[in-house]
Amino acid sequence: MRDADSSPLVRIRSLLPGLARAEQRVAKVVLENPASVARRSITEVALSASTSETTVTRFCKAVGVGGYPQLRIALAADTARTEARTTRNLGGEIGPEDDLAAVIGKVSFADARAVEETAEQLDVATMQQVIDLVAGAGRVDVYGVGASAFVAADLQQKLHRIGRVCFAWSDTHIMLTSAAVLSPGDVAIGVSHTGATTDTVEALRVAREHGAVTVAVTNFPRSPITEVADHVLTTAARETTFRSGATASRIAQLTVIDCLFIGVAQRHMDASVSALDATRDAVGSHRLGVRPDGRRRPRETGK
Repeated sequence: MRDADSSPLVRIRSLLPGLARAEQRVAKVVLENPASVARRSITEVALSASTSETTVTRFCKAVGVGGYPQLRIALAADTARTEARTTRNLGGEIGPEDDLAAVIGKVSFADARAVEETAEQLDVATMQQVIDLVAGAGRVDVYGVGASAFVAADLQQKLHRIGRVCFAWSDTHIMLTSAAVLSPGDVAIGVSHTGATTDTVEALRVAREHGAVTVAVTNFPRSPITEVADHVLTTAARETTFRSGATASRIAQLTVIDCLFIGVAQRHMDASVSALDATRDAVGSHRLGVRPDGRRRPRETGK
């Protein structure tokens, strides 16, 4: 994670589940109104969180900002950046009084912020290492269940299109049996927003035991999946009302997957472009003969 560049709020949300209970109360005060915290004293924040000033200081160290003065500065800077991006109040929860236009605005804002914040905090060095591993792997297995299964399938489809051997699994038994036949030189990637999905964590553990290099794609860098991963790629999506966060989490995961895929494709650019052209031609006959603007393409009369 690029701590120097990423938003303090992104780090706090990602580390929240692993904080002590009193520190979690401080975190919630900060997340609910970061602009206000940036103007308040440590005593006021401690009172709002029903805890001590010592706990607030301990919280600051736990989320990597050093101390409370540094937290206030980071929050003030982040608030300024957020206000510069938009003057609309789209970052809040979706309420029963919101009309459809407000719902659309809030959902699209959350999705866009998930992509932006994921890119801001994504560790470039770790991504480079994972790209190197996948580009040289004999086989890549991707594990994910529920919504994360669609992300795993997307990576499989992308890598297959450039001729890489990749399989996506979402059934627990198949995930485990697949992991058991991996070996050194293979890569196993587990996709889990929470990082606590038992099926995915167990599959990654078995893959690691059999010599494969393991990679986790998760929103929480201290979650259980990171304990069985050699490399961790983090996303930054927040949960909101009506599970719109579930959509944002997939978009954030897909952002990481796209970066990984393009990095691998760049390693063998000529071969990748040829493979993409070949796969495009293979499905060309299954598209309707119309242009993107809706007009029908002219018939080919020559041989």
